[in-house]
Amino acid sequence: MSTTSREPLPLPLPASAGPAGPAVPDGGPAWSGEHARRWLGALPPRWVPQPSGNGHLLTAWCATVAVTALLASPAGWQPWAAALSALHVLWLCARPEIVPVSAPVAAVLLLALRPGTSGPGTGGPATAAAVAGLALVWGAAVLRLVARRRQRERAREAAGGTTAPLPDAEGPQPRGRFLTGSGTVLLALGAGAVALTPAGAAPAGRTLAWLVAGQGLTTLLSGLLGRRRAAALRAAPAPVLRVLVREGADGDTEVFAADDPAGLRPLFRVAVTEAGGGVGTADGDEEETQALLARLDREGPGPLREAVLHGAPCDGAEVLLVTAAEEAGRPPVCERSSGPVRPLSDASVRRALAREERRTARRTAYAELRRSAGDAVASGAVPAGVRQWRAGPLDRLCALLLVFWAGSLFWSETGGWRYALGAVAGFVGALWLPHWLAWRITADREGLWFNGLRGPRHLPWDEIRTVECKGTELTVDSLRASFTAWSAHAPRWPWLERRFRLVHPHERVAGEITALWRTPALRPSESAGEGQRGRPLWPLALVLEAAWAAALVFAA
Repeated sequence: MSTTSREPLPLPLPASAGPAGPAVPDGGPAWSGEHARRWLGALPPRWVPQPSGNGHLLTAWCATVAVTALLASPAGWQPWAAALSALHVLWLCARPEIVPVSAPVAAVLLLALRPGTSGPGTGGPATAAAVAGLALVWGAAVLRLVARRRQRERAREAAGGTTAPLPDAEGPQPRGRFLTGSGTVLLALGAGAVALTPAGAAPAGRTLAWLVAGQGLTTLLSGLLGRRRAAALRAAPAPVLRVLVREGADGDTEVFAADDPAGLRPLFRVAVTEAGGGVGTADGDEEETQALLARLDREGPGPLREAVLHGAPCDGAEVLLVTAAEEAGRPPVCERSSGPVRPLSDASVRRALAREERRTARRTAYAELRRSAGDAVASGAVPAGVRQWRAGPLDRLCALLLVFWAGSLFWSETGGWRYALGAVAGFVGALWLPHWLAWRITADREGLWFNGLRGPRHLPWDEIRTVECKGTELTVDSLRASFTAWSAHAPRWPWLERRFRLVHPHERVAGEITALWRTPALRPSESAGEGQRGRPLWPLALVLEAAWAAALVFAA
């Protein structure tokens, strides 16, 4: 999100979309700033949680897990009661439609069954606190649902009764299929685990099973509701409004009032996907792939464009956008929502602007550090010949901390859950830890070599697409679709790096590789030997797997 537009004027939307009909329906009004302010005024109070991005949903899920753990362990609640109470935190953010029914039912069950009485002295206070929390969640959910109705009414008022059929009303409707399928699988797995786990098994295992079932139910309902709302939008002519849009830095689309050409105040954001996309010609697919790569490489938001909004936007609604293309001379683009509308309050806009300012400052500082690393290569301050970069102490420390954390988690369990979950964790760790502990990149005159479980992979210099260190991830990607991007992760503290002018090891690697990639004269003149290209990591994986298995056996 940004306070400035990259274009002096929004890219215009043609009056006609070609054979599909007009891009702007006759009489389609502009969503003015006055109507937009009335629409924003219908938002619920600031204390009511209303996610504006996926990060908020992830936070809600983490809070759900934390509350479940507190109720199941210190309070001694039964697994079903701990999970049911805590899941209302997630439902309030992701699916408030559930809460008006589920919260009273859960409160009655808690008061009638008193699931927390297994811990002496903890049953009454814990139950009272949980019921009070459920009442608060119920009130917040009702306020949010009432605000949705007000937003829909004010959006229809702004449209002034103008409606039009959706351009893709006859096409396929993929909305909700993935969520419905994945939710069904998760719900079946969780419910099956609950049914098959003996009553005397480890409480942590049964609690986890209830949480998986709750997450599956949430995902399933999200898919069904999204599909139902998308079908209702296409079933009849929908309200239309002329707006401005742009692709945000995170890939979602931001929608602005039609008289906000500077893009100062986004009204809401929504994830979209191009409607009517099928399998085209090879040239068309190649053009789409190149356009997608260009958008992924772009830093910051895209250009502001004119668009027509179909539907009455509100929290959780489905919409369709007919937007001007980002490239001149191309026809308008029809985009259907692939996620719910997420209104943006003043506080969320301020936070987003502050995050972007911090992100811009970090990018500037990191770019300077990378230039200094590249200058070191150009000045000959680093050794000539075949170059190599390896996992350092920071990478190994992170891997060891992860192992210790996993060990403490499984050692606290008893019974069959320890060995079942421990075996899965050992297999996953054997696949990932060798890369974390012993990754190596080798640069020679032909390109870059990356070691791996089965052996080295080669990336020629002229096929490199990106070399970047973004956040905690160092990434090297290729123009070749068959090449899986290479990446490595390590924590970082940006304020320490800026304060003491420290260069993160991954930033140095990115800067030096970029210097070699951009300046062929700096590249090594030799070819790396077979041993220098990187040996297979599968022997290390076998050693780690054997050590983990031995630890599980000795802990029996």
